This record gives sequence, C-alpha cells and structure tokens, in this order.
Amino acid sequence: AVLGCALLVPVVLGEDCPSPCSCGSPGLGTRVDCSSRGLRSLPALPRRTRSLLLHNNSLASIPAGALDSLGHLQELRVGDNPWHCDCHILYLKLWLQDFSAPALARLRCASPAHLRMKSLGQLTGSDLGVCTRLPPATCLQFFWRDLVLMAGVIITLILVAWALKFSKKLVCQLTLGGWRLRRNIPKTH
Repeated sequence: AVLGCALLVPVVLGEDCPSPCSCGSPGLGTRVDCSSRGLRSLPALPRRTRSLLLHNNSLASIPAGALDSLGHLQELRVGDNPWHCDCHILYLKLWLQDFSAPALARLRCASPAHLRMKSLGQLTGSDLGVCTRLPPATCLQFFWRDLVLMAGVIITLILVAWALKFSKKLVCQLTLGGWRLRRNIPKTH
C-alpha cells in the first residue's frame, strides 16, 4: 500500500529540487516547499514548478528574471520575509502586479526605515530613489550597439541597391544583345 502511494505522488529527482527545499509532484506540476529554511537568496527552481512556498525566510529581494521561467506557476507564497524596498525589490513588485495583486498588497517592507511596514503595492518610483533610472554607461552601451546595427543596415541596403542596379543593366544588355542576334539571323524556308 505504501508503494502504491509513492507511485501516485512521485518525488522530483534530487537534481531538480533545490537542496534546502523539499519537492513533490502532485498532479502535473512540481510543488517546491522552501518555507522556513532561513533562505537569504532564491535557489535554482525546477521549470515545472506549480506551487512555490518561500514564506518565513530571510529573503530581502528576488533577483530580476528569477521567476520568469516558471510558466506553470499557480501558487506563490512569499510572506514573512524581511523585504528591503530599494531598486532590487522592483522586479518582485512588477512581477506580482501581473501574477497576484492581492499578494502584492499583503507584502510589507522591512527596510529602509522610512518605508518600514509600507505595502509593496503602494511603493512609487520616488520611494525607490535614483535606482529607477538607467546609469549612463548602460545607455552608452545601447547607443553604440544601435549605431553599429544601423550602420550595418545602411551598408546592406546600399549593397542591395547597387546589386539590383547592376543586375538590371546586365539583363537589359543580354536582352538587347539577344534581340540583335535574332534580327541578324537570315530566315531559311
């Protein structure tokens, strides 16, 4: 009877389950329980995670993009963490706006002091400070990349136009040359 239960609820392989968490696969998705593990950072998560329990840890933020690959996620619990509300919390705030607005409203900032106990849902750009703007170096990198791409497109268009012009001349010369050859051939009946 115990073996039958194990077959109905298979356990995820150790390589897919983060070491401090416990995992199981009820139904079609993975349940990842990382609650109350003292986590300070988010572990690598299985892509088929359906239920993710991260509550009651020491998480101050979630790295940008960390939840984007979890396309099957239906349940997320992230309460009771000491969220530090600076620019690093912006990813979680925006992600939760799309995923679960009520969950966003329940999360509270633990720091900095002037935002303590403020809901993540109430945070504004001015609360987060200067980190909401891109640093100039990043803008310059995009500028040079875009400039090189635009130059490549312009050069490609010039080469295509030149090739088309040359090919039209060549077709005209071949056509006119072939027409002249036909006119000079005597008819024999």
